[in-house]
Amino acid sequence: MANPLRGEVIKLYKNLLYLGREYPKGSVYFRERLKNAFMKNKDVTDPEKIRKLVDRGEFVIKELEALYFLRKYRAMKQRYYEPEH
Repeated sequence: MANPLRGEVIKLYKNLLYLGREYPKGSVYFRERLKNAFMKNKDVTDPEKIRKLVDRGEFVIKELEALYFLRKYRAMKQRYYEPEH
């Protein structure tokens, strides 16, 4: 596969794998889902379609980062602020 986007796809996979370590349902669950998603699209050769898939993966990265940030924010809020009832 001499596709110039190959490195970008591998980088995306590694970034998602790294982010999946803190996934709420567990890293094993995330890793299996990630592998299935990448294997489902392994035969795609059109550079434009690959670009769209990479962009979707980058969107997922942003969503995961937001999820983790909110989880940490909620934990900090519970520890340091009193309930507002």
